[in-house]
Amino acid sequence: MSRRRTLLRALTVFLLALLFPAATGAQAAGGVKPPLQTAGRVQCGAVQSAILKRPVRYCALLPPSYDTAKTRRYPALYYLHGLYENEQSLVNFGGWNLVEELQEKKRIGEFLIITPDGGRSFYINARPSTSLRAGDGKERWEDFFIREFIPAMERTFRIRAVRAARAIGGSSMGGFGALRFAFKYPHLFNSVGAHQAALVENPSQGLSETVAPMLGRLTGAFGTPPDLAYWRAQSPFALARNAAGLSRLKIYFDCGTEDEYGFHVGAKALAVLLRSRKIPHEFHLYSGGHGWLYVADHLEDSLVFHSRAFGLTK
Repeated sequence: MSRRRTLLRALTVFLLALLFPAATGAQAAGGVKPPLQTAGRVQCGAVQSAILKRPVRYCALLPPSYDTAKTRRYPALYYLHGLYENEQSLVNFGGWNLVEELQEKKRIGEFLIITPDGGRSFYINARPSTSLRAGDGKERWEDFFIREFIPAMERTFRIRAVRAARAIGGSSMGGFGALRFAFKYPHLFNSVGAHQAALVENPSQGLSETVAPMLGRLTGAFGTPPDLAYWRAQSPFALARNAAGLSRLKIYFDCGTEDEYGFHVGAKALAVLLRSRKIPHEFHLYSGGHGWLYVADHLEDSLVFHSRAFGLTK
């Protein structure tokens, strides 16, 4: 349970920083304070999007040698956060501590981890709508990510701008987004890793008991009210059934057997579908519910998976 203790310790420090800011020292760039002193650093900023017509915040976890190896270029993992989280969540919940610990133990190599703010977008282009409700049909988050954000990051940081050095991951809503991006753009991503992804194979049967309360609080990503046909069309399941080139991907995903949203059912169904298509993948069901305590126990697994996919470790 050391991984959980690492992330919980960092979360405790973060909460203390909120309660007693004067005692915690200066904030890091973008408002993120590193929970521990580390050799790497976090750099936060924003990308001004012409597609979304607003700035989109991000944080980048830079590896220890980034500021000294001035000519070295690195692989990059784009990590997508869950619902009601933001670009700082991975750092604030202890992800930085875990990354540094794994690097020190040589469990993973050095690569950037970049976390954009996805809001409640589910990382899709929102369903076009005739509704007058603000936000409906206007958030083209997928177009922003592919056309603007990745190119901006590859200009801003010393990233190897090739497929072999590009990975995507996430948890919950971010796991949905990561699988979807990887399955739709296998020519862009070398590997994908998802924890407790928001997977529902047949929303007409299971949505009311699992995801409907959550979707009802969204700002029109799937329409208002949520359009189940649009959900199905945007789902990783639709892409896994029909997309070409998935055998090129290195695929990892896991879920807790007591997931409160029932996403373990969807995860098992996705594994069955991938097996039926003879698409190689690594899938695990672990004991646990839905949330950061579950991620704390298993984030190491996906980070090690990506490091191996990058060819940095064996």
